[in-house]
Amino acid sequence: MSKKVPNRILLTEDRMPKQWYNVRADMPEQHEPYINPATMKPAEFEDLTPIFAEELCKQEVTLERYVDIPDEVLEYYKKYRPSPLIRAYNLEKLLDTPARIYYKYEGNNTSGSHKLNSAIAQVYYNKKQGIERITTETGAGQWGTALSMACAYFNMPLRVYMVRISYDQKPYRKEVMKTYGADVFPSPSNTTEIGRSILAKDPENTGSLGTAISEAIEMALNTPNTRYSLGSVLNQVLLHQSIIGIESKMQLEMVDEYPDYVIGCAGGGSNLGGLMSAFMQDKLTGKANPHFIAVEPSACPSFTRGKYAYDYCDVGRITPLAKMYTLGSDFIPASIHAGGLRYHGMSPTLSKLYHDGYIDEARAVGQKDVFDAAVLFAKYEAILPAPESSHAIRAALDVALECKERGEAKTILFGLTGNGNFDLGAYASYNRGEMENYSPSDEEIQKGLSNLK
Repeated sequence: MSKKVPNRILLTEDRMPKQWYNVRADMPEQHEPYINPATMKPAEFEDLTPIFAEELCKQEVTLERYVDIPDEVLEYYKKYRPSPLIRAYNLEKLLDTPARIYYKYEGNNTSGSHKLNSAIAQVYYNKKQGIERITTETGAGQWGTALSMACAYFNMPLRVYMVRISYDQKPYRKEVMKTYGADVFPSPSNTTEIGRSILAKDPENTGSLGTAISEAIEMALNTPNTRYSLGSVLNQVLLHQSIIGIESKMQLEMVDEYPDYVIGCAGGGSNLGGLMSAFMQDKLTGKANPHFIAVEPSACPSFTRGKYAYDYCDVGRITPLAKMYTLGSDFIPASIHAGGLRYHGMSPTLSKLYHDGYIDEARAVGQKDVFDAAVLFAKYEAILPAPESSHAIRAALDVALECKERGEAKTILFGLTGNGNFDLGAYASYNRGEMENYSPSDEEIQKGLSNLK
């Protein structure tokens, strides 16, 4: 008989974590250094400061285990944190599984996702340094929305390059950004050299996160007292997002639980890295051995079909190179609705953890199967999930059924990164029966990997 715990496990405000956790402090080996594209030598601290605020550059390279959360950031966090941990009793009953399913819900803010955790921190450090404006990219729009909220709070002008296919598919998301004062452009655009060059070759180019990153960085480097802000991939972002995993661990301890499985969707790595942080610390230090699963779209399978190699983080090849799992910076993923997962590469830290076996497995799932899970979840858990989050839902359902087959009463934790209130176009496509699973051919994958060494 499964023990009865509250449906919603809540932390009080006074118990909210006061420090972020840096997983790199406990890794036996660090990821390979970033490479300066101009010199093709390891990037120095000074190579990063024209792009990011100095304090964020320090966080990018630090091996300090814990970093204090600034008081100003903590005060903002209290508007929507601590976020709830929820027991999915209805799903357990539907699946008739002995597994216990929990999810950490990060959608209780206007951005609709976990992205605000890093956005408010990044803008704070830029403002503190005296930076006057910020540029960024966004895929599905959650990061752009979160950063527009943070910039509005700190009175910081923001320019957002939104991947063109998402710009067209999610018109209301860009209106939220504009409401908070951001300037939003579809990427590729005619406002940058890299955008114009791409459009000259392919006027109908649907864009990619790699292209939007190039445009945002180009604009930042060419505009006085401006810095670029990234919502995933980087160590600084994983650091800020660690609050998700720290809270999750505290909440599970309140009901005497510990996850056998930790499951997160994986695009650039911000959600997965944040959710697994405190549990990965236990694994790295030998205290526990949870099974980590990264879930990515079959249309953009960097973990499952990519190569562990040095690659550019953007299409324009102006960012430092990173050693990561990648499909190649020239790879343009299909126009799936999970725009936040359409990135050719993966966090260098998560790539290293996966390569070394600490992240146990990666699964690639098709978007039709993902939306089957999303609709089921919406009906039984009363939350309309974002397409990105629904990748984790798909895997959690599958693992729960695997536990049923084996008769194992395991504990499953997955990250519900956000809500799907701005993704109704995707749900409309699903409801019309137009959504299909898609995987690139081996030839398409090889084409993207052909320039890697």
